[in-house]
Amino acid sequence: MKQSRRRSLIEACAHVVLGYALAVALQLVLYPAYGLHPSVAQSMKLALWFSLLSLARSYALRRFFNWLGG
Repeated sequence: MKQSRRRSLIEACAHVVLGYALAVALQLVLYPAYGLHPSVAQSMKLALWFSLLSLARSYALRRFFNWLGG
């Protein structure tokens, strides 16, 4: 079954939102263990950049594989 572009975007966003929350939480735990001490705001900004990249990647890959299967 083909997935619509809208559905692909919704799925990609859900993955990215969850990934963003996990990334921020993990950064707050792991960075201090490596001697890095960013503020919560800095961790959130960094995670946002990676999340935007992840959203674009997830959407593009979903559309590509949907095109291959269709």
